Amino acid sequence: MAALAGFLAAGAAVCSGAEVLDRVVASIGNVAITSSDVMLEYRFERFLDGEWPAPPPDAATMDKARERLTYQTLLLHEENPGPGENSESAKAAADRLVAVRKEYSHLEAFQQALHDLGMTEADVLARLTQDELMLRLIDQRLRPAATPSDDAVAEYYRSTFVPEFEKKNNGAAAPPLSQVESGIQEILVERRINELLDEWIDELKPTSDVRFHSF
Repeated sequence: MAALAGFLAAGAAVCSGAEVLDRVVASIGNVAITSSDVMLEYRFERFLDGEWPAPPPDAATMDKARERLTYQTLLLHEENPGPGENSESAKAAADRLVAVRKEYSHLEAFQQALHDLGMTEADVLARLTQDELMLRLIDQRLRPAATPSDDAVAEYYRSTFVPEFEKKNNGAAAPPLSQVESGIQEILVERRINELLDEWIDELKPTSDVRFHSF
């Protein structure tokens, strides 16, 4: 997935001294991420969603895919899973692969998409397992600090849940807070985890020398 930073000094791989074959578009210390890495990431995401053949991405979409891939690569160095976590992640990945197959109308369409992507089921399963490990890392590290206060839950209920419920249900009375409290707590936890994740990545970037380069 990543090349040595020595290729960055050259700017890109070349053929016959002129033709650009690939371009480094991000770097993390001495690890380089190329434009083809980002394109594969984009196509893999579309494959998982059953959106195949993948439509041509615009510049904004490629920028977002590059950012996701860069930060995923950055967080890989923070992982240190135990045997139990590896086993649970592998099982979750296998379940997700079953769900991905169902995104396709028939097995032949799924297999053709795999072929077009240039990956095998084993490749996809390995990548999904890595994704599950990363999600567990993020959850274990950040969830303890993301628990909302009772006041925050009550405020969300009053200012967001009730108005949205009444709008969607033609003014019908919203259920009491006690019936929806756990769902609101999870919404606020996920929101706070995303904020904490951004802060964690911002802390890691300077020490890991994260840089973005033009496509």
